[in-house]
Amino acid sequence: MISKINETLLRLMARFQREEGQAMAEYGLILALIAVVAIAALTLLGTTIATKLGQITTAM
Repeated sequence: MISKINETLLRLMARFQREEGQAMAEYGLILALIAVVAIAALTLLGTTIATKLGQITTAM
C-alpha cells in the first residue's frame, strides 16, 4: 500500500517538474517574440524620426 502511494507521489512530482520546464520554454518564446516586435517597432520609429529630422534640417 505504501509503495503505491510513493509511486503515485513520484509520478505527480515528475509531472510537475516537467510542466515547470515547459512553462519556462513558453516564457522564453514569448520573451523572444516581444523582443522581435520591439526591435521592428524601434527600427520603423527610428527611420521615421530620421526622415523628420532630415526635413527639419532642409527647412532650416
